[in-house]
Amino acid sequence: MDKKRAFTVLTELSLITCIAQRGRANDIVKAAVLAGAQGATVYFASGSGMREKLGILGLAVEVEKEVINIVVPNEQADHIFEVMYKAGKLDTPGMGFIYITPLEKATTFIPDHVVEKLSRREQES
Repeated sequence: MDKKRAFTVLTELSLITCIAQRGRANDIVKAAVLAGAQGATVYFASGSGMREKLGILGLAVEVEKEVINIVVPNEQADHIFEVMYKAGKLDTPGMGFIYITPLEKATTFIPDHVVEKLSRREQES
């Protein structure tokens, strides 16, 4: 295979998805990065369901949401998940929802020196 077209497949990864009230994503992402996440993708969405179930209190639940996706190594997933949960104040009704999805494999450009470091770590274990 042509060296420029070669790619490294990453495994043992998890996708953390957090659906939060609009305006909360920055705090959640900052907390995740401080906990070890490498970055995040944030986009806007509209929610429904909880607003109707909360009745008169539903007026306080915003329809506009921010969705945060973060790919992390499995070994860091639980810690980053907990940090995001706390930063998003998800223990408050109507503030959001968070879940982890296991990823079978993923890839992106990885510099040669990082690939070598990962290979050495894998051989040592």
